[in-house]
Amino acid sequence: MPQTSPFSSDRVDRFLAAESARFLAVRPASAALFARARERFPFGVPMHWMADAPTPVPLFVDQARGARLTDVDGHSLVDFCLGDTGAMFGHSPPPVARVLAERGGDGATTMLPSSVAVEVADLLARRFGLPMWQFTATASDANRFVLRWARAITGRRHIVVFNGCYHGTVDDVFVDLDPSGATHTRPSLLGQVHDLAAFTRVVEFNDLAALEAALQAGDVACVVTEPVLTNIGMVLPDTGFLEGLRELTRRHGALLVLDETHTLSCGPGGYTREHGLDPDIVVLGKPIAGGTPGAAYGFTAEVGARMQQAKQDAPPGHSGIGTTLSAGLLTLRLMRAMLAEVMTDAAYAHMFAISARVAEGLEQAIAARGLPWCVTRIGARCEYQFVAERPRNGSQAGAAFDPALESALHLALLNRGILLTPFHNMVLASPAHADADADALVAAFGDALDALAAA
Repeated sequence: MPQTSPFSSDRVDRFLAAESARFLAVRPASAALFARARERFPFGVPMHWMADAPTPVPLFVDQARGARLTDVDGHSLVDFCLGDTGAMFGHSPPPVARVLAERGGDGATTMLPSSVAVEVADLLARRFGLPMWQFTATASDANRFVLRWARAITGRRHIVVFNGCYHGTVDDVFVDLDPSGATHTRPSLLGQVHDLAAFTRVVEFNDLAALEAALQAGDVACVVTEPVLTNIGMVLPDTGFLEGLRELTRRHGALLVLDETHTLSCGPGGYTREHGLDPDIVVLGKPIAGGTPGAAYGFTAEVGARMQQAKQDAPPGHSGIGTTLSAGLLTLRLMRAMLAEVMTDAAYAHMFAISARVAEGLEQAIAARGLPWCVTRIGARCEYQFVAERPRNGSQAGAAFDPALESALHLALLNRGILLTPFHNMVLASPAHADADADALVAAFGDALDALAAA
């Protein structure tokens, strides 16, 4: 499935140059801050990937409220990135702001259990259908600890992931499938001295035969996946694939871990409850603490009993699971507010309507210009991809990337008042978005395409 672009590289380069000049002309404050920040940060930003956006200098933000950002130059942007899902329900929803104002003086972390911890676990159990829970600071931590638990309770050392996956900064999953079918450590991973392929196997999404082959030896502790791949460009599961995945993991004694960090956009109980899935473990992160660091993982009673047995059988000492700031009082109060007051059925219904409006508008804009591209949508999340047919696996999705074209369109949209996720073409709707915001995005997209065609 080759990527398809009617735009020559020269045309894209000219368009990007023009949009870069337009950006710089109206953002002197961002440019000045970047020059100053380079004296303090190696890449001029607090985290190096913040400089990966397609802007000629980083966009420095002043405030974020609802579905809007204001940059340090005073420009207002409609935000469809939402912190790459961290603020999926809008920036500072009123219940979150209320908790911060009212309970900020009641302690942030104690390393002790609390009544609110039990309340949050009850809310999670009712929502996601899994009875037992643990809390972490990030989804990366949750995935890392889940892999450790899976190996501890099964006595197995290998895991299986799908090509093109992303599960946070977890070393075990930074692996790729090369054209020969071999697994290798992802070359972009800095400072890794171990061969990750020694204990991680990679197969293509939607390939049950390859998955069964990877499980055949009976040495796999768990398969970890998103229900829908989202970080390689969206890849939907074929009909029956997730059910087949569940059957194969059970048959071969491997745990099934569903990372719902992004697919929380699919409904109040994530993709899992929306589609009646039956995982052993579910990982939740990003938006559940209102855009502050907080995550959780839930699991079946059987997995919980096996966890307790594994800990009981281990020698005394640090388990390697948990961090000091996990399950802090303030974080849990924010989670309770999100689950009880923000992540409601009504909020999701509104998000789905906005997302559907965006997806339909993007499809119309693409069709009107005769572009061989597609749009994929699940719940509140949609994405345009530079291929005519939706990819079925990570290799196909990766082949659809056109980094130069993607960067040029992202920058053009930003110059027209719209912010998308900088690492792919994802559009995320929140309860704070209005129909007018969706229409503004579609209009900006069409205008950017016309400007590109004329470059």
